Parts: sequence; C-alpha cells; structure tokens
Amino acid sequence: MVRVSAPGRLDFLNTHQDYKGLPVVSIAVNLRAYLTAAEGGGKCVVSSRNTGDVCEFEVGERPRGRGFCDYMKAAVLAVGARRCFRGELYSQIPIGAGMASSAAILVTAVAALLKLNGASPSLYDVAELAYVAEREVLGVPCGRLDQYGSAFGHVSLIYPTPPVKVERLELPGGVFVVLHSGISHSTAEVHTKRQEELQRAVELLKEWLRVEASGYWDFPWRALLSHRDVVDQLPEPLRSRVLFTLKMEKSTEEAVAVLKSEMSPLEKLKRVGEVMTQQHWLLSKLYEVSLPQLDLLVERALAAGAYGAKLSGAGLGGVVIALAPDIHTAQRIVKEAEAPSWWIVEVDRGLEYGD
Repeated sequence: MVRVSAPGRLDFLNTHQDYKGLPVVSIAVNLRAYLTAAEGGGKCVVSSRNTGDVCEFEVGERPRGRGFCDYMKAAVLAVGARRCFRGELYSQIPIGAGMASSAAILVTAVAALLKLNGASPSLYDVAELAYVAEREVLGVPCGRLDQYGSAFGHVSLIYPTPPVKVERLELPGGVFVVLHSGISHSTAEVHTKRQEELQRAVELLKEWLRVEASGYWDFPWRALLSHRDVVDQLPEPLRSRVLFTLKMEKSTEEAVAVLKSEMSPLEKLKRVGEVMTQQHWLLSKLYEVSLPQLDLLVERALAAGAYGAKLSGAGLGGVVIALAPDIHTAQRIVKEAEAPSWWIVEVDRGLEYGD
C-alpha cells in the first residue's frame, strides 16, 4: 500500500505565462490532496471521500471527459501502468478556485502508480507525467506551472521549457489570504481563447520580424522588448495580449530579483506585494481575465492592509490571493473583503509519501 499527498498552489507571479514558455512563480499551500492506493484486481477502482463517487475502469481505458474518473484514467495512461489499482482520494483543495486541485490530484495519482509499479521517481518525473496526463491525455491547454508547483512545493521559480528547471525561492514571512469569488471557472475555456489570440499575434509577428517559431509556446518573446513599435502595429485585442506578456515578464523578473536581494524582509514583502497588485491589473485590463467581483476583492484586500493582491489561476472566476504582513491583518482582510468563502494559508511542502 502507498500513501501520498500533494499540495494545492497559488499562482503567485507571471500568471498565464507558463504555456508561453516563460518562467512562473508558484507557492504551495497547506490545502492538500491525499491518495491511498494498493494493487488491485481485474479493474481499477478509485473512490472519492469528498463526493462519494466510485470510479471503475480497465487499464488503458481512455477518458471521455474531465471528471474525477477521467483524471484517474489519464494518470494510468500517462504512467503506462499495466496493472490495476485500488485507491481512495480525499482533497482539501476547492475545485475550480484557481488553486490547481486537478494538478494536485494527478501528482498524487502518478506518484502512487509509479511506486506501485516499483519505480523510484524524481519530483521531475512525477511532475512531467502529471503534465502529460493533463495536457496530452485530457487535452487541457495548460502549461507546467500547476504540476511542478504541486510536486516541488514551497515557493518555486519554474522554468517550464524543457529541460524544465525548478529553483526554490524564500519568502521572508507574510501570511496569505485566499478569497473565493464564489464563481467557478474553466481553465480549458479561458486558456483556449487566449492561446488562439496569441497564435494569431505570433503569425503576424513572425512575418514582420522574420523570426523562427512554431507558435506562442516557443516564440522569442523577449526579442519584442526592442520592437515596441512593431507590437503597436498589432490590431486589438492582439496588441494588448502581447503587451501583457511583456509587462508581466518584466515585473516578474523584478520581483524575483527583490526576493534574491539583500533588502530587509519587510521591504521585500512590500515590493513583492506591489508587483502582485500590478500584475492583477495587467490581467484585468490587458488580458481581460478578471471580473468586477475579482477586482472588488483586490481593492478591499488592499484597503484592509494587504501588501498586494491578485487573481490566482486562469481567471474569470476563482480566487484572489492577498499577501498580509501578519495574522491580524489577514483576519481583517477576511472580515472586510466579505468573500463568499476564504482560507488563511501557509506555504507548504510538495509531494510527500507516507501518513
């Protein structure tokens, strides 16, 4: 028998950039998915303690949608498992809230299956196979942020272009508040539309600048920093989507430099908080993935004393995350934001085996 757990994550910095091959910063939180698994018989049988659902399927059976059972099938296919397993899943991570519940579930399932099949996988192995399960098997147009952020945990700077690299960062204190808008979102729907727009922009930019790229995922975005005049020739909304990409990347570089600097802990938190808020308004105005309800939660969190606040995840619903200096301010943010639901969370570890 194998017991594994993996955390949800906050989409901390450079949201909507991992599928463009640009580095992103993830924060794992102490809301986790837990899976207990053992070798099975003729069929795989996995139950969910959260919903009471029981999933039964044959090894090699393909997903038909994107429900709980489909994620289990995708994990089996990605791993290439040849034997069935029995499992029970319990998750503390809210669904459709921008905290990567699906990625955490896949990380636990992939890790458990590899262990049951006699492997000793690295965190990179688990994260990449979880990504394959979600992106290639299930067809979700995601990047690698969620799977690697969950597997590695802590505060992780993720360079998502293979060979993937993960660098651990240190956040000097602070408390995170997660404010749920009460509106669920679909990552697949949000990502698909923006990626279609990006691809149209890339086709024009490739022709104008005579650069080589297969698509938005390997386009040399940084080269555009010296070609702002060309970017301005793009029709809307393509111009805004590209400007968003460049401004988010630049502000993330600044925030990472702050975290690696010799500044005082207080100054680091304030500066990073400022970048969080800046990135929210870029997401709202240039990428158009916010909603009035999310913008209002950001404004209320800042008025209550947050150093910074931004949406987390694909947007058009889900959660806002706020960085508070201490627990007392965090509690005030909760009270004054008046979100339908909320969590005060801590930075947590990544994938773990055992109880």
